[in-house]
Amino acid sequence: MALRPLHDRVVVRRIEADEKTAGGIIIPDTAKEKPSEGEVIAVGPGARNEKGELVAPDLRSGDRVLFGKWSGTEVRIDGEDLIIMKESDILGVIESVEPARKAA
Repeated sequence: MALRPLHDRVVVRRIEADEKTAGGIIIPDTAKEKPSEGEVIAVGPGARNEKGELVAPDLRSGDRVLFGKWSGTEVRIDGEDLIIMKESDILGVIESVEPARKAA
């Protein structure tokens, strides 16, 4: 089943955090916090401004994003846990940065 969010909403799949700390300690499920990082699965067409014009969203499917701990509504679709939230609940997009090359 495909899910198409309305207006300025986005559908996000949480990216699970590592189960070990940097020191090698395994974190049990009961002690884990829900990750606040995810991947955008679907994006709505955008919101309307005061003039009634459609304002296109800044996000695209596939973007890795950070969001607040209590943001959005959790839903289960086809056995997968997803979050539907407003685009304004997204705190930022994680962009991969290429390491700088040293001049030879």
